[in-house]
Amino acid sequence: MSIETGVFGLLALLVLLALRVPVAIALMSVSLVGMTSMLGWDTSISMLSSRPYDFLARWTLSAIPMFLLMGFVSYHSGLTAGLFKAAKVVFRWLPGGLAVSSIFASSGFAAVSGSSVACAASMGRIAIPEMVKSGYKPSFACGTIAAGGTIGALIPPSILLIVYGVFAQVSITQLFLGGISIGLLTALGYSLTIMAMSWLRPDIVPRVSADIEEITALQAMKEIWPVLVLGLIIFGGMFSGFFTATEAGAVGALGALLIALLIGKLNLVVLKDSMIDTLTTTAGLLIIGVGASMFTVFLSMSGLSSYLLGFMTDWSPTYFQMMLLMVLIYLLLGLFMEPFGAMLVTLPIFLPILQGMDVSLIWFGVFLVKMLEIGMVTPPVGMNIFVIKGVASQYASLTDIFKGVSVFLVSDLLIVLLMILVPGIVLFLI
Repeated sequence: MSIETGVFGLLALLVLLALRVPVAIALMSVSLVGMTSMLGWDTSISMLSSRPYDFLARWTLSAIPMFLLMGFVSYHSGLTAGLFKAAKVVFRWLPGGLAVSSIFASSGFAAVSGSSVACAASMGRIAIPEMVKSGYKPSFACGTIAAGGTIGALIPPSILLIVYGVFAQVSITQLFLGGISIGLLTALGYSLTIMAMSWLRPDIVPRVSADIEEITALQAMKEIWPVLVLGLIIFGGMFSGFFTATEAGAVGALGALLIALLIGKLNLVVLKDSMIDTLTTTAGLLIIGVGASMFTVFLSMSGLSSYLLGFMTDWSPTYFQMMLLMVLIYLLLGLFMEPFGAMLVTLPIFLPILQGMDVSLIWFGVFLVKMLEIGMVTPPVGMNIFVIKGVASQYASLTDIFKGVSVFLVSDLLIVLLMILVPGIVLFLI
């Protein structure tokens, strides 16, 4: 054991990440060099060589490519294209109704995607032009969709929650239930923010949207029945116990393929694009997971994890002090790291501490994903912001989009505060 080596390794990791070295390479290189300095080359290779297989050979991880395939098939085949039109039927009468509709359409897309980026990209192409046409300030319209995209990582099936569940060894089904409550609460918070803006700043958010395409409830149902059927199959089967959360991924992927085939929207181009996106995304996620698994071994062998746990025990922080510290850490990490990297770098350190404090790991998983998604819309890295810039570059600059999303960050922080003060809002469905 060498606590000093663990500290130097952690500092080296932060330096590499600040230099924009890919997260997986940074994790693996620090782990290998650190283990070699403590135990020698042969021993470190012997201990670390089995980690990729040990991490990847988990049945639960098979849900990741399956849920991704379901989301990409739904996106490329246009199964989710009618969500915005359907949402307008319900919410267009509200102040800022178009923006509210885009938030709940994002929530619907989240139920068949699990990806913030895909959610933002899909809704951005559909909703932003219509909001701008109806008198919304372009920066606010873009900010609304960027914020709405974050719901994609909260409402099941959430890829972030699946990976967290594997690392923390907790029930993914229970994580999904917790994600539902916070995802819907986030959508409600964003909607109240939009309505408040429409009353306070009608020059930014018109109270009544002009030139809205009229659509009947029957037309709306024709637009969204594929998503409703797919959601009913997944959630009905998963939460009734008919199949597990892991098996739900395969069922959902098969369901998306069959529905797309049934309505004539599945062709070789759609299938090819969906497969390529699924493979590249899965490979990127899993290689980071392998690196994080190796880093966990390194921290354990160095004794740093045990030292930090002992330090926290001696310090005896209150629950609120610990939560404040974690909020600050994840807000800081969100400024320059993407969510998966931030999660997998910190879990080896935080999980033993949280277990020692008897904090519910189900609650923490949902809290963690909420914090990571705030990082998706904060400068300078905010991935959702860059996605929106890519699909709506003619409407707003990066600076304008960051300004447009800022009002939603207030809602996010209030929800985080509510989660800390009232943990039951995450756990009441479990």
